[in-house]
Amino acid sequence: MRMYELIEKKKRGESLSHEEIHDMVMGFVEGEIPDYQMAAMLMAICFRGMTEEETFELTMEMEHSGDTMDLSAISGCKVDKHSTGGVGDKTTLIVAPLVAACGGKVAKMSGRGLGHTGGTIDKLESIPGFQTALTREEFFHAVETCGLSVIGQSGNLVPADKKIYALRDVTATVDCIPLIASSIMSKKLAAGSDAILLDVKTGSGAFMKSPKEAAILAELMVHIGTRAGRKMEAVISNMNIPLGNAVGNALEVKEAIEVLKGRGPKDLTEVCLALASRMLILCGCADEKESMQVVKNALKSGAALEKLKEMIRIQGGDPLVVEDPERLPSAAFRYTVRSKEKGYLTEMNAEGIGMASMILGAGRQCKTDVLDYGAGILLYKKCGDYVVPGDPLAEFFYSDESRKNPAEKRLLDSLSFDDMKPKGEPLIYSIIKNPLS
Repeated sequence: MRMYELIEKKKRGESLSHEEIHDMVMGFVEGEIPDYQMAAMLMAICFRGMTEEETFELTMEMEHSGDTMDLSAISGCKVDKHSTGGVGDKTTLIVAPLVAACGGKVAKMSGRGLGHTGGTIDKLESIPGFQTALTREEFFHAVETCGLSVIGQSGNLVPADKKIYALRDVTATVDCIPLIASSIMSKKLAAGSDAILLDVKTGSGAFMKSPKEAAILAELMVHIGTRAGRKMEAVISNMNIPLGNAVGNALEVKEAIEVLKGRGPKDLTEVCLALASRMLILCGCADEKESMQVVKNALKSGAALEKLKEMIRIQGGDPLVVEDPERLPSAAFRYTVRSKEKGYLTEMNAEGIGMASMILGAGRQCKTDVLDYGAGILLYKKCGDYVVPGDPLAEFFYSDESRKNPAEKRLLDSLSFDDMKPKGEPLIYSIIKNPLS
């Protein structure tokens, strides 16, 4: 195989065969194909696309480019959830304990945040002592013991995705649906769960800006996972505004604890209950009629809160943060951002708010940046609220005074006001249950 010929073939809009995709992926992983040729192929794919068959084959080759997890030693059906990324998206911290409290097994690998999106591993590492790097035996023991464990991706899992994504990130080829689908699904399949729920975000704070785009991506990923022998569903959820009120690592852990105590923000609670109920259906712990009530009971009884506490303890963290969230890291300074406008808050650009939080120290501009776990934003107003000049809009938490002013400007630039109250938007647009035909 000559990579030049494959680039030429894709440039003409022709499909690549299984053998050609295999040789291309393995050749790139092993260093036989240079970056500049793979970059040319990625751009050709962006312009010419890939068929469902090509996308499936690419996903499989990427999945098997390194190690894969075999979770069969853990009893029961293992169910995973993947979010395509958002602002204030701390759902894993709530959903995984809810599912575990209802009899499900959640053996989850999560990632770190970059840019305006937060990472679950960063949030968990804000808990004093919490270990996200466990041995295989420790990971399995945690899942078998309390029904859940969340760790960072480690070892030689999907090296092809690591190399290809790094190249996509610097060649403007990130926003290509076949490449997004194969990247996400190769990691999810390699992680070994029997059932996978995809939370595909759409809106200003998400990668997919419209529900239609999100549905196309979701359907493709459900198709790939189903064909690979997994139980699959996708939820299309709203990320036009941040989810909940907290944006930032320790602040989001506090808010997740509040939800599990039954007194969290309504929007975050509603989305988490919906996700958990779908996961229970996927793993066979409840049926369509009873799943939502089963999840609500686990929340009301405090069983899910106890599961979070148990996971924190098993993974070396301080379980007392559940009773006393003030034990979590805190920032040196606090500042209230006040409104200069009068009217209804009509728009909150979630990406801009996420960037403001990043400026305060809660996120990374590049992978080597050190996080301030106590930094972030608490939102006091959401879309539909009426404000007058001087009303508090949000509170900043930060430890570097030079960050306050640029973060405030970015936050205020992300908000819009009007005399007319905006129409409400659904939190969940649709649920995709069936694979593509």
